[in-house]
Amino acid sequence: MNDIYQFDPRLKERFAAAEERCGEAFRRMEDICAYNEAKVLRAFTDCRVSETHFAGSTGYGYGDRGREALDQVFACAFGAEDALARHNFVSGTHALTVALFGVLRAGDRMVSLTGAPYDTMEEVIGIRGQGCGSLRDFGVTYSQVELLPDGTPDLEGIRQAVPGARVAYIQRSRGYALRPSLTVADIARLAEAVRSVNPEAVILVDNCYGEFVERQEPVQAGADLIVGSLIKNPGGGIARTGGYIAGKRALVEQCAYRLTCVGMGKEVGCTLGESRSLFQGFFFAPSVVAGAVKTSIFALSLFDLLGYPVTPAFDALRTDLIAAIQLGSPEGLVAFCQGIQKGSPVDSFVLPEPWDMPGYEDPVVMAAGAFTLGSSIELSADGPLRPPYAVYLQGGLTYNTGRIGIMLAAQSMLDQGVLRL
Repeated sequence: MNDIYQFDPRLKERFAAAEERCGEAFRRMEDICAYNEAKVLRAFTDCRVSETHFAGSTGYGYGDRGREALDQVFACAFGAEDALARHNFVSGTHALTVALFGVLRAGDRMVSLTGAPYDTMEEVIGIRGQGCGSLRDFGVTYSQVELLPDGTPDLEGIRQAVPGARVAYIQRSRGYALRPSLTVADIARLAEAVRSVNPEAVILVDNCYGEFVERQEPVQAGADLIVGSLIKNPGGGIARTGGYIAGKRALVEQCAYRLTCVGMGKEVGCTLGESRSLFQGFFFAPSVVAGAVKTSIFALSLFDLLGYPVTPAFDALRTDLIAAIQLGSPEGLVAFCQGIQKGSPVDSFVLPEPWDMPGYEDPVVMAAGAFTLGSSIELSADGPLRPPYAVYLQGGLTYNTGRIGIMLAAQSMLDQGVLRL
């Protein structure tokens, strides 16, 4: 690699030191990967996946065997009763919107157990913007339980807030926040707290960035529904679009009625030749996720050595892909993202600059040279231009190429004078 990419000799010493101390964390992730690969293989064999399931359908999509088998594979691998995996979910936010509108009715109340939701959900709920068809516009009320000062959920506050609520909403990953992401064990404790005072509440987990990072998924720990994007973890870098909802059968059916129409639900929806990539991406997902987490571990180790506050710690138990690095200045944030872009296989020559991205309150700078536009299972980095100017890093289809991207980010910061050694 030293013959291919030219790095400052002082940085190369830090790269070696950072990787050296990642050994145990890497081995732990590789063990989880092996378990999840076996779990996914068993789902494919138990669901009797066949070449015939890859054939596309058009029009109404009646009798599409591949669509039905894909749902079964997702449900089996995630430990759910049923699933709704579709290429026509345009994003994770769209899948979450379908799930929320699917189970909530006028007069219902939704409570977020993990403080403020991810930026793009604010307009869906009605925290920002009015009159555009948000949940608030349809008579759904909303409240949130703020996190404790250490960034963990307030269990006592949750027990006081959820009586009478229809949906208890949990965001697993940190989003654009510096709080800890939630492990599956954490989610089990939240579910227990909710059930102790409101057994009828629907516990809905935004599972984006979390799939296959641990051995279990939240529906195996008390959640009723989990929701995610196929251009994140479960698409394995192969799915070109899509999302999923998985959990209790009756709730998944309600969500399917929202996605299509009442009375038809999962029975319609053509696949247009996308089935093969969704099956194949899901099969590769545990391995790709492991590579992405290892990339994240290396980045956290390196920037910790370089003196930047990072979260989580490089050797912490992981529950999602996201690594947050506080770069301390807008110049540092932009320089980091420009370096990541240089290490991308697609559009490496593009120079990312901050812009007013739809759905976000602050200007955002984003590096994402991906085979699939916006795919954050591929190496990407972004962050809002607001203090402490944290960059949120995710993805990496392979560890070796992801590591190079992290090195180029450090080199870019050094070249632009915002990193001093």
